[in-house]
Amino acid sequence: MNPTTAGTTPSNASRHTHVFLPVLAGLVALAWLALWAWARSPYGRYIDHGDWTVSGPAAFLCRVVPAADVVVPMVLYAAAWILMTTAMMLPTTLPLFNVFDRLTAGRPDHGRLLLLLGLGYMTVWGAFGLLAHALHSGVLSLVSSVPALAWRGWLIGAGAIALAGAFQFSRLKYRCLDKCRTPLGFVVEHWRGHAQARQAFALGARHGLFCVGCCWALMLLMFVLGTGSLGWMLLLAAVMAIEKNVRWGRRLSAPLGVALLSWAVVLVATHA
Repeated sequence: MNPTTAGTTPSNASRHTHVFLPVLAGLVALAWLALWAWARSPYGRYIDHGDWTVSGPAAFLCRVVPAADVVVPMVLYAAAWILMTTAMMLPTTLPLFNVFDRLTAGRPDHGRLLLLLGLGYMTVWGAFGLLAHALHSGVLSLVSSVPALAWRGWLIGAGAIALAGAFQFSRLKYRCLDKCRTPLGFVVEHWRGHAQARQAFALGARHGLFCVGCCWALMLLMFVLGTGSLGWMLLLAAVMAIEKNVRWGRRLSAPLGVALLSWAVVLVATHA
């Protein structure tokens, strides 16, 4: 039986077209709208990793709640990261959700399985976000404690851009990209239909690992370009979606790597 049509009937196909796709598109649009509103609110500095303990409601909580100076910024950052990941990465993984939706369409717990698939995927990206946040905090601490580095902060930006460019040529990049570009084969390989809830979560988490492996360097660029910059978010989201989902997308990786490495060279030449 073809995994993409298993359990699919005309009514299920209609539900897929009239319910699943609009709901997913609405979720992505809502995430972008929330980011736009947040970035333009008085709390926009939270997205850009501003000092959350200086003023505003976050600062008040940090003063009155024990250990809140650590917990509150982490919660705010996690909320911003989840929104950003939903807006940028969910469209790139639409083929996976599309295949899984059709595969499980006839199951009574179909909606729960889709939710668990998404939860597994977002859990992996959330873990990556926390690691990236810790790395960013460490870099800021290093810059503040080393005056010479503070005067040459452009070196960090140039290094991150060069790293992203070099990674575009790595074998790991292409291995993970191939997994992301073949969602049907990925689902067939990992989905057995037993212990459905656990397997759905694990399937999303596995795919999230390959997605992180493919896109982590490009996502780290947001710390250089500004996590509150919706323009750069849209551009990077479009690039990653093309790489993963468009037939010729794989051929975009090398030119993008050349462009990023050239950008890093220009930055060095300009400042040096």
